[in-house]
Amino acid sequence: MNNPLSKTVMVTGATSGIGKATATLFAKRGYNVIITGRRKEKLELLKQRFKRKYAIKVITLCFDIRNVKETKKAWNSLDSDWQRIDILINNAGLAKGFAPIHKGKIDDWDQMIDTNIKGLLYITRLVSPGMVKLKKGHILNVCSSAGHEVYPNGNVYSATKYAVDALTKSMRLDLHKHGIRVSQVSPGMVEETEFAKVRFDGDEKKASIYEDFNPLTSKDVAEIIIFIVTRKKHINIQDVLVMGTQQANSVFVDRSGRTHE
Repeated sequence: MNNPLSKTVMVTGATSGIGKATATLFAKRGYNVIITGRRKEKLELLKQRFKRKYAIKVITLCFDIRNVKETKKAWNSLDSDWQRIDILINNAGLAKGFAPIHKGKIDDWDQMIDTNIKGLLYITRLVSPGMVKLKKGHILNVCSSAGHEVYPNGNVYSATKYAVDALTKSMRLDLHKHGIRVSQVSPGMVEETEFAKVRFDGDEKKASIYEDFNPLTSKDVAEIIIFIVTRKKHINIQDVLVMGTQQANSVFVDRSGRTHE
């Protein structure tokens, strides 16, 4: 299972959900990994797990990706070898709040914009010059079905994911001539993440939105990410829009039970 090239992958937002599942699959395949997030204890636990189970090297970077100074400081703490990133997974992101536009909270809007758009830009600006210099690399952005269609009360979250979609397309135009691949994955509803819990401010009842149907899991999405970045060099998968069988779009979901286990 080990990757003989010992490639290095950076996964942002790696302490839970899709980020954690993706980092785990990369580690299992023998990649050296840089895992980032705001929760130091969770990062360290994941690091120790990877080092115990897989013969790889692991670096943790604990910082708030919304803060450009913290992001630069974390990046500059890496030595030159670790800054040679082969694959960047821009996963850090969140939905905060679920209200019509005239009732939305400004703080929630700022948190989504600062994380989902500006944070992605901050880390990409630091990593991409090295890829350009080496004429190789792969950047994958975790978008969302909400970046392809809007839904009631999803206003600003959808706007940030539409921005991710636009950035993915723009980055592809900017970087293709340097031999760099740019892709994204756009999942619908995904369980085994903190998405709903964060969106509803920890309200467990409101966050119980997956009990009456079978959505994607974080591992499902991670497996698609691995597929995208392991294609032959002449292949660039631009976007994968994926949902569970019982979810037709952001609004239409068959909630008749978990019938497709």
